[in-house]
Amino acid sequence: MLLGASATGTCLPKSNQARRLQIHDNRDTAAIDRRAIPPAARESLWHAADGHGLRRIDWPGAAAAPRGSILFLPGRGDAYEKYLETLEEWHRAGWRVTAADWRGQAGSGRLGKDAVTGHVEDFAIWIDDLAALWADWVAETPGPHVLAAHSMGGHLVMRALVERRVSPDAVVLSAPMIGVNGPPLPLPALHAVARLMCAVGDPYRQAWKWSEKPGELPAARATLLTHDPDRYADEQWWRDTRPELVMGPASWRWVERAYASSRLIEAPGAVEAVTVPVLILSTSADKLVSHAAALRTAHRLPHGEMLAFGPEAAHEILREVDPVRGRAMTAIAEFLDRVVPAA
Repeated sequence: MLLGASATGTCLPKSNQARRLQIHDNRDTAAIDRRAIPPAARESLWHAADGHGLRRIDWPGAAAAPRGSILFLPGRGDAYEKYLETLEEWHRAGWRVTAADWRGQAGSGRLGKDAVTGHVEDFAIWIDDLAALWADWVAETPGPHVLAAHSMGGHLVMRALVERRVSPDAVVLSAPMIGVNGPPLPLPALHAVARLMCAVGDPYRQAWKWSEKPGELPAARATLLTHDPDRYADEQWWRDTRPELVMGPASWRWVERAYASSRLIEAPGAVEAVTVPVLILSTSADKLVSHAAALRTAHRLPHGEMLAFGPEAAHEILREVDPVRGRAMTAIAEFLDRVVPAA
């Protein structure tokens, strides 16, 4: 189901308080400060079976009768601080909200040989973490239970659904990394190249070039992610405030395992067996992940829906300019009200 074709929004003028969003509803009109942990939120560590600690943040839900619970998972190199605005907005709408870092990035340690390269030996490690976190989280939170994710997080959620490791009542994916926006070669060929690169050199080495200044985001990166300079600047502010969040390029092993994982999702009948309602937000202007793969997946899903954006939206749809982000948040709210209605 195609919820919306491309609709270019008008950029609104920004004030000096651009990092604060005014929420207009009947419950709370206070501004959201994207550079502060909201008062109701609590940060902690969740430990996997092997003892590895994953950083998480929880909101109780600002409603007398819980609307339900949302678990949000960010993308590669991301940290939940980048999505405080969205998470707090869901909390104010009555949802019990949790977000967590993936093992090996942000505040959840590292898996490579240094503090900045994004490395993993196999995406199955992340699937195991997600399945265990999901089981614990569902046991402690009210339903309905919604799984939401961005980019690489969307890839991992889709794979967990395909492998029946999680059983959410609804799923929301923002610019999911179902496929990467890379060379126009068949997936098996891309995977073969990545395997070769791991064989001829250190699989831990970075797969692409980073900024000349350690810890500083590359100048051209902003155009790949969002048209909103203030929201983009939030990420550098959090990196400066919390240096443990800094992460650069992925390793070649990560790239090889990403292609291997994509082949599992692309296998005939894999996505078609996923029966949960899934809303995918994607943009044809995405330079990082494949919009075509997202469209294809939405059509393959028995209960898949797509909200498609055009040049008005870059990769980080939930951190875009207000007209674009507002349209995305409204679509998510309407989707959840329809597929998991409030009691």
